[in-house]
Amino acid sequence: QVQLVESGGGTVQAGGSLRLSCAASGYTPSRKYMAWFRQGPGKEREGVSAIYDQGISTWYRPSVNGRSTVSHAQNTFYLTMNSLEPEDSAIYYCAASRGLVSRPLSSTGYAFWGRGTQVIVSS
Repeated sequence: QVQLVESGGGTVQAGGSLRLSCAASGYTPSRKYMAWFRQGPGKEREGVSAIYDQGISTWYRPSVNGRSTVSHAQNTFYLTMNSLEPEDSAIYYCAASRGLVSRPLSSTGYAFWGRGTQVIVSS
């Protein structure tokens, strides 16, 4: 049984940094995708970043590109975000695929989801 558990959320001031973690159990990331999604108040869920096979390829949405890094070590998947903005406030979800996906930042390709961790960026 695959389980994904996020941690690392919290409240941070604008301009600060956070590292989110996703501990995966019962899951083998080889030739699969893992991704971070977020959903802000009154907004649709959107893809933030994705990684293929523990780092062969990575993707970022334009608004976080250049200030975020996605990585994978052992059974944990990370998202480090710098220069945080109030617009980054959201619940962040970790997701994992069963195999290949055509659009890594689209939620339709992911079968397994964590419960989320909340990030609040204060101005």
